[in-house]
Amino acid sequence: MKTCFPILLFLLFGMPLLGQQDFLAQQYFNDGDFDKAVVFYEKLVSSNPRRLDYADQLVKCYQQLEAYDKAIAFLQDQIDSGTAHPTLFIDLGYTYDLMEEPQKRDAGYQKAMDLIESNPDYGYVLGFKFQQYALLDQALKAYRRSMELNPELDYNTQIARIYGEQGEVALMYEAYMDLISQKEAIKPNVLRVLQGFVTSDPENENNILLRKTLLTRAQNDPNPLWNEMLSWLFIEQQQFGSALSQEKAIYRRRESGNLDRISSLGRIAEEAEDLEAAREAFEFIESQSGDPIDRLNARLHLIDIGLLEDASPNLGKTQKTYEALMEQYGYDVASIQLQISYANFLTFRMEQPEKAIEILKRSLEQPLPDYTEGYVKLNLGDILVYNQRFNEALILFTQVQKELKNDVMGQEARFKVAQTSFYKGDFDWALTQLKVLRNSTSQLIANDAMQLSLIISDNSLEDSTQTALRKYAQADLLSYRKKQSEALSVLEELLLAHKGERIEDEALLMQGKLLEDIQDYAGSRMSYLKITEFFGSDILADDAHFALAELYRTKLDEPEKAMEQYREIIFRFQDSYYFPQARKQFRILRGDPVN
Repeated sequence: MKTCFPILLFLLFGMPLLGQQDFLAQQYFNDGDFDKAVVFYEKLVSSNPRRLDYADQLVKCYQQLEAYDKAIAFLQDQIDSGTAHPTLFIDLGYTYDLMEEPQKRDAGYQKAMDLIESNPDYGYVLGFKFQQYALLDQALKAYRRSMELNPELDYNTQIARIYGEQGEVALMYEAYMDLISQKEAIKPNVLRVLQGFVTSDPENENNILLRKTLLTRAQNDPNPLWNEMLSWLFIEQQQFGSALSQEKAIYRRRESGNLDRISSLGRIAEEAEDLEAAREAFEFIESQSGDPIDRLNARLHLIDIGLLEDASPNLGKTQKTYEALMEQYGYDVASIQLQISYANFLTFRMEQPEKAIEILKRSLEQPLPDYTEGYVKLNLGDILVYNQRFNEALILFTQVQKELKNDVMGQEARFKVAQTSFYKGDFDWALTQLKVLRNSTSQLIANDAMQLSLIISDNSLEDSTQTALRKYAQADLLSYRKKQSEALSVLEELLLAHKGERIEDEALLMQGKLLEDIQDYAGSRMSYLKITEFFGSDILADDAHFALAELYRTKLDEPEKAMEQYREIIFRFQDSYYFPQARKQFRILRGDPVN
């Protein structure tokens, strides 16, 4: 929309004349009002003949207005003055190109290139100017010739980017590999670029090209850098076992004995549910590390992996493993993760919350740093909630909220206060806490707070007795306590007794997630579909579409149906929390490169 002139005058009141002209010129230019912009740029160039930015904008105005004769006359005057900036020759050549005069165009470009012969430093500004006009072949020539004449110049980054823009992916890969071999510090920047060209599909053409490039480098150069790059590519392709082979090679070649990279890979593989690769990573750490705490953390991960691998794990045997570790490491700040892990196992697996509470209370008797103490208190509070000792849990959560109020952990504690109050049936206090959290710096906490506050407020208005809401809270607490069957029974009662009420879609969403937890994927699918069909315009529609898409993608192996659900979010719910994830997964399934 074009800016109203009187408003501009008002905004510019009191500004110096030059500032007013600059502002108005730029504003008209941005609005596409070139016939007005050109008037101001002519004045600015006249009063500031050495300002290249004004000259550049004036030429662009002439070009947009197809006033080519004026552009050429202006540029020729500048060139004839003897103090012309080198890029003006490119502007002159491009203007002739717009006039379809190829000989004069080429002459202008050649004059610009000739300047590099006398001063190679001109290569950067000329190459960049060629790029601005999308003259990529000429830009490459400018950068390369400058580097030939002065080997100290380095325009490899620009050259690599141009290869990418031209679709010359193999050449781009080689250029970037040359770059990071010379300046390894820029590797993170290079990886960000490469993410735009590779996908999670190992058979993607760009992936194959990069793998071949890296393997060739690794064969000809023993630098562990190439193993790191191969590991990165394998992780992008979800090939965690192959990534681990590269990480082991890196570990053996380096003398530092640092296992952090393998630990990080193990966690990534565990989160991605590649339990075989995760197990191998942590077993390697346990066998190789000389640090007892590193070995302990690896052992804890192996316990978790074992519980995930076995549908009916031997919990008694696992408990004995924990007891042996507790006897070995005891109560110490360095082994706090063991104490928390064991307490959670006792609570959520063995249904022995009292013993777990004793362990964490003893942990708190140690002199702990504030953050570690807050972490222990949150875990102890969770176990107290499991044991329905709500008031004790609220005291702990409130302490963490106050002690770490400027930290994400403090915001997490506040959410737990709201959630516990919700379970307890104190909906007003829960809502008070949730309103504060809507502006949380953590998007996840803010989203969870918004969801819970809407559940409370929507269902309190419709039902003053809050009967359905209390039933929902009861099911939610049972779900939290890992009592899925009991929670599902409560939800069945709720859905029968309160059919057609506002709480129905919330109950269906929870039902779908619980059924998914117990691997009843057909039932889960039906719950989500009911939301999309009968509540397609309500607040939880995007949650249902995303849950359904993930179910199709990760459990039912129906990528086409998953794409349909992601597409719904992309086109109908652009402001959804799930929008970025939906767009990414949709592009991956379609085979697009994804940044």
